[in-house]
Amino acid sequence: MKYLAVLGRQPEISIAELEATNFCTDINCLGGTLKLAEKMEQKPLEYLQTLSEGKITIGVSDYSKNATRKSATSEALKLKKILVRHGRSVRVVENKEAALSTATSLHNGLSGKNERKIELIKVDDEWYRVIGVQDIDAYAKRDQARPARDAKVGMLPPKLAQVLINLCGQLKKGSVVLDPFCGTGVVLQEAILLGYRAYGTDISERMVEYSKRNLEWIVSRARDARARRYGARCVSSPLVAMLSKQPFKISVGDATSFKWEQSIDAVACEGYLGKPFSRIPSEIELKEQKQECGDIVLGFLKNLAKQIKKDTPVVIAVPAWLRPDGGYERLEIVDEIENMGYNVNNKTREGLIYHRDNQVVARDILILRKK
Repeated sequence: MKYLAVLGRQPEISIAELEATNFCTDINCLGGTLKLAEKMEQKPLEYLQTLSEGKITIGVSDYSKNATRKSATSEALKLKKILVRHGRSVRVVENKEAALSTATSLHNGLSGKNERKIELIKVDDEWYRVIGVQDIDAYAKRDQARPARDAKVGMLPPKLAQVLINLCGQLKKGSVVLDPFCGTGVVLQEAILLGYRAYGTDISERMVEYSKRNLEWIVSRARDARARRYGARCVSSPLVAMLSKQPFKISVGDATSFKWEQSIDAVACEGYLGKPFSRIPSEIELKEQKQECGDIVLGFLKNLAKQIKKDTPVVIAVPAWLRPDGGYERLEIVDEIENMGYNVNNKTREGLIYHRDNQVVARDILILRKK
């Protein structure tokens, strides 16, 4: 089966994530993918005519080279006209652009769960049927409803935390995922939800307490949700078995010198991003920030290298700074990282900078593996 991943503005992040997970088709596990679709063997009209009785809701997203809102709307109305002529009741989801937004698809139920609520994707002469839409509401809830938050600390989006973990590659369920800069515990919570054990450290006692509170909350929430969904059957679930014990350990520790107490299967983290800026930093400010952030990242990786086994994956987001030309300047530390005993799997890192439009301090994702 041929699949299509709708990736938004940062396609390389999602492509790398899909490759690392051997193309997981559960969109709830893929933070970097907005929609998943499978190629249709039938023509759209033939497929729609096979649906069971009842009202049909159709949305069409056109990702063709010269697509417009008008071209997508025209395709949808053409299908509706023929179906109505055959006695079917049809509603068309309105296009504001050539492609329906994730929010529009989600809130109209076009997620592939209801066979009569369909989003079709057109890419030139090929047609796809959406089988999954990113649940942006669920991400927002588990971000904003956490009991311990600190707006002064850079807030890592849960979907990016998932990407960092997925870029570690395929891990066995129950593997230990370390975040040595755990902050309020976003990476750790996503690791638990993906079926891994979480191990976190942070130099700040306050952040460690925040992480503990947040992870106790997410574990309780996950237990309750699975119990509601599966009832007595969930008792035998591997995830529930893991959640019945404490699936996380958190300690106070400086990542550049701490001795981690248990075996580590993967490392996924956001390193120190330096000073927050609301404007483009001057050359002097940039030099100072690169020195400070680079020293911390390299100090951590040097300490870690002595404590992990060969082939252990390490994925770390480090800072990159917006420059007057609109590009981002990275830390120039790849050679030093390789000299410490790591393979850098994405030296050019094209597309692996995560940022909002005009964000001054972006996240540059490094994918490493212990030699």
